[in-house]
Amino acid sequence: MSSSIIHSTAPATRLVLLRHGQTDWNVAGRFQGQLDVGLNDVGRAQAEAAATAVQALAPDVVYSSNLSRALDTARLVTRTTGLEVNADERLQEINVGTWGGLTGTEMADREPGFAAALRNGTDFRRSPQGETADEVGTRMRLALTEIVGRHEGSTILVVSHGLAIRMACGYLLGWDFAHTWQLGPMGNCGWSVLVRTAERPWRLGAYNRVADVG
Repeated sequence: MSSSIIHSTAPATRLVLLRHGQTDWNVAGRFQGQLDVGLNDVGRAQAEAAATAVQALAPDVVYSSNLSRALDTARLVTRTTGLEVNADERLQEINVGTWGGLTGTEMADREPGFAAALRNGTDFRRSPQGETADEVGTRMRLALTEIVGRHEGSTILVVSHGLAIRMACGYLLGWDFAHTWQLGPMGNCGWSVLVRTAERPWRLGAYNRVADVG
């Protein structure tokens, strides 16, 4: 009796998840959420520095949050490739509701349990009108699963936001909130890579890689 091992020849599917460049509100430590805050000069330089490394990954298709800081980052990163940037509002950052524009210090004064929740890795709703991190992870997982379904076997560049990418990585890997929160925050224009094949589920190939602005 003989046996044989059949190896799949189907190409891998690769997700490259890139955070947008710096904004003035990032520098000031203000909650941006889904408010449309644009890139500053440093953020544009970060996107240009990331372009070479991201283009070396040879993306076949590009998706972006429809917020301008993400869209402009996507356009700067891919401007020499001729790739169209597909805007998708499902890729937006966590909705912080009425907390938008506040600093962490202001939030700690307003919400006594805020700082402790961050320290302890406890999920919480970002204002009564906002989302939880778990809700963002679920939203991102569903959106990315649908996008990947259109482009199996391709390298897909997705430009999004710090918390949204962090949660997407964990939830695509099948982790819960507590395990996902152990991932560090994403830097401006940092990128992570997830790879899936016919034989293996999603695997984390890189996390929070950042190009040198120079």
